[in-house]
Amino acid sequence: MTLDSRPEVSHEPTSRWAVFNNPLTPYYVIVGAATLLIALGLVMVLSASSVTSYADSGSSFAIGLRQAMWVAIGIPCMWLASRLPVSFYRRYALAMVIVAFALLFALFVPGLGVSVNGNRNWIEFGGPFRLQPSEFAKFALVVWAASLLARKEAEGRDWAYVLQRMAVVAGGMLLLVIVSGDLGTSLVLMAVTVALMFFAGIPMRILGILVAAGLAGIAYLSASHGYRRDRFTSWLDPSSDPLGAGWQALHGTYALASGGWWGVGLGASREKWGDLPEAHTDFIFAVIGEEFGLFGTLIVLALLTAICVSGVVVALRTQDTFVRLAAAGAVTWIAVQAIVNIGAVLQLLPITGIPLPLVSYGGSALIPTMCVIGMLLTFARREPEAAAAFALRGPGPIRRLLAEPARRPDLRSVTEQGS
Repeated sequence: MTLDSRPEVSHEPTSRWAVFNNPLTPYYVIVGAATLLIALGLVMVLSASSVTSYADSGSSFAIGLRQAMWVAIGIPCMWLASRLPVSFYRRYALAMVIVAFALLFALFVPGLGVSVNGNRNWIEFGGPFRLQPSEFAKFALVVWAASLLARKEAEGRDWAYVLQRMAVVAGGMLLLVIVSGDLGTSLVLMAVTVALMFFAGIPMRILGILVAAGLAGIAYLSASHGYRRDRFTSWLDPSSDPLGAGWQALHGTYALASGGWWGVGLGASREKWGDLPEAHTDFIFAVIGEEFGLFGTLIVLALLTAICVSGVVVALRTQDTFVRLAAAGAVTWIAVQAIVNIGAVLQLLPITGIPLPLVSYGGSALIPTMCVIGMLLTFARREPEAAAAFALRGPGPIRRLLAEPARRPDLRSVTEQGS
């Protein structure tokens, strides 16, 4: 490529935030923040699970090594998702929905679906390997709903067209997830659905009706089962049942309080010694606060915020309706799930049992989240100014290394010519 044929890159500010003026900034921020969160998650899962892992298997490293296996699977998935063209996601959106529904229906097949902590939301494959279909349903809903809303705008359809299809797909997913007992995931699915329709410009009157119906449904579900009712009352006053429903919330608070400003040190958590249930999954943020203090929790919040802000910048820069909506849906997924998880640890919200994105233990949650991060990277790479900037840089170091032998001169022939 000659200098004259290189694509031009605009240097005019494209964001209100000066740090995002560089078109490549969102891509590198998402890569860096996600990598740091995944690495922190590996370390903290190993630390938080060491006691439980030793008690269950005789090895303090069993759960940590399993998480490393999920990360090893997730990294190629994230890389592949970041290299797929945008058209791939639109083309296979319906196929993703079909697979998601098949997995959700499998929960109710005898011998496949199993109950964990009162929720029938896992498919058992034998041994320690389980799959939570609702996590894949989040990804499928984001891609399919963004494709539907983009098609609605391109074809000039009315909102009745959208609402009919949303009622079947989003409503069907919500129903199956709610019947399986997974209230936390249903909250995320509701939030993603509402956010996508909001960003697509749905009339506020219709949106208000949907939000009111969703809140009424959440209130009903919270009061319809004894254990959910206990969680809600313990959230209002954990000390009312300190040895029962309030135990987890209180010990999460004790962990955060013990950490102070800088923490008690990596591996030195006291709450993980059997006092804090789900220390390596739902309440890993509490262990981070205990071992790394307020400083560590603020780092986690900053990294999650960096991913979400970068995703918003990608959505604002693009002219592609599908990309804008899919990026907004992905950011909503990550942000709402993080808020619900951290809010429960801080006793700002009731405990719903959903993991902290990219940090908590579990491949069912980790791999779909890494895939949606990869999709955001695809959007960031293919934004016109970013694509032009990548083209100016030429091939990356790996491609240059692989191409180097072809360009390397034959030293033997050079020596013979010189002699």
